[in-house]
Amino acid sequence: MNTNAFLGFLKALVQDADKPVFLILDNHPVHHARRVREYVETLDGKLKLFFLPPYSPELNPDESVWGYIKYHHVGKKIINSKEQLRSIVYRQLRRLQKLPRLLKSFFGHPDLAYISE
Repeated sequence: MNTNAFLGFLKALVQDADKPVFLILDNHPVHHARRVREYVETLDGKLKLFFLPPYSPELNPDESVWGYIKYHHVGKKIINSKEQLRSIVYRQLRRLQKLPRLLKSFFGHPDLAYISE
C-alpha cells in the first residue's frame, strides 16, 4: 500500500456517495500522509476519517478475518511461493463474500459494538 493507491481507493469510495462517508482506519503511515489529509480537506466533509488507537487489533474486524483465513485455510498447508499464498488468500476472501452470516460474525465481538452504533 502506498499513498497513490490509498488516494485512488478514497476517490473511488466517495465518487458516487450521496452522503458523507465515515472510514475507520488503523494507523498505517499511508493513512496519515500529508497528501491524504490535503485530499480529505478538499472534500468539505464528504469523507471523514477516524483512527483506531495504536495497536488495537481487538477493535479491527480485519484481524478476525485474517485470523480465520490463517487458522482455517493457510496455517497447516505447505506453501511454496508468494503466488500460491496470494491465490489461497484471494480465493478465501472471495468465498467469504458469499457467506454473509460468517462475515457478520466477525463484527459480533463486544469490542466492535462501535461499528453498529
